[in-house]
Amino acid sequence: MFTGIITDIGTIRKAEQRGDLRLEIACSYAMDGVDLGASIACSGACLTVVDKGAEGPDGWFAVDLSAETVARTAPGQWDEGARLNLERALKVGDELGGHIVTGHVDGIGEIVSAEADGDSTVVTLRAPAELAPYIAAKGSIALDGVSLTVNSVTDTDGPTEFTVNIIPHTAAMTTFDKLAPGRKMNIEIDVLARYLGRMKQVSTL
Repeated sequence: MFTGIITDIGTIRKAEQRGDLRLEIACSYAMDGVDLGASIACSGACLTVVDKGAEGPDGWFAVDLSAETVARTAPGQWDEGARLNLERALKVGDELGGHIVTGHVDGIGEIVSAEADGDSTVVTLRAPAELAPYIAAKGSIALDGVSLTVNSVTDTDGPTEFTVNIIPHTAAMTTFDKLAPGRKMNIEIDVLARYLGRMKQVSTL
């Protein structure tokens, strides 16, 4: 369980295709406080720490990605040199500063536009049509693991478009310092919307 509040930006220093895809991710976490088997959200995907180490003041950890995980997340995100939004799992008693995020990617969105609005950036994204019922104005959404509020939603016959605001602090603390049309992003809908949708589906059977 996560909150969508990013605590570090990691960089993939090594990607090796074994049976699964093994990644080594450089970070600034004190790895002596991270257990093997711990969960870390990497740009919105909950992954398990399978190895770790420290080099000077910084550390690194390794994760294995199944073919299913790679297929369901944004293309190019797991390449060597790629930067990732990192968040360690929520502990009982931690402040819930964002919203409840599970680390399960529901779909892949694409940036349509990113335009300055004062000091902030208004980003318009295109989401798969099947996610449309779960995206609502003023509702919560996680993009590449970052908890954000949906500004507006525009439904079409195909994909749905929605907007979010990226304030300077968010841009500085995440990989959202560089936003351009065409960039693919992991989308996780609000967990409550997911369960309400499932309840509605079952009730019509």
